Amino acid sequence: MAQEFNPTKFSELVLYIARKSDEDPRFGAVKLNKLLYYADFNAYRRLGKPITGAEYRKLSEGPAPREMLPARTSMLDSGDIGVEFRPYFNGVQQRIVALRQPDVSVFSPEEVGIVDEAISALWNMSARQASDLSHGEIGWLAARPKETIPYETAWLSSDPLPQEAEEYWRETAIHSAG
Repeated sequence: MAQEFNPTKFSELVLYIARKSDEDPRFGAVKLNKLLYYADFNAYRRLGKPITGAEYRKLSEGPAPREMLPARTSMLDSGDIGVEFRPYFNGVQQRIVALRQPDVSVFSPEEVGIVDEAISALWNMSARQASDLSHGEIGWLAARPKETIPYETAWLSSDPLPQEAEEYWRETAIHSAG
């Protein structure tokens, strides 16, 4: 089921994450995309709805919001953000820098908590590590390249069932078939 995209919340979330990640030397465009993904999908899992309603698609570096490029262009044009290009290992890191404070009043306290948890969980990760983590998400695994990852996949897990649960369902299936 498609979620309604909220461009204001999306822009404010980009600003919020950029401000909170200002001291993270590993924060760049790829990591921003993963933070947005985890914030929205964890909110969907816990609150029943995403924070921004952005549409995430499967890219080689992990999930990324379709709305990012137009939002980034608009935010650059309005002076809300800047982009820094920094040498980073063997490449160049594109880093979004918030040029104004985010309006956190557009978020519920629960949403802010979910975003802060995502930032904390990925803080010590490089973009590559965050991408690798996202490659384990069932929605990313199931989607084809550039295909939308449904929010409903937030409730699915690729973890094996605990042995007790597997035995329960096996017994249930045997009794149902018999």
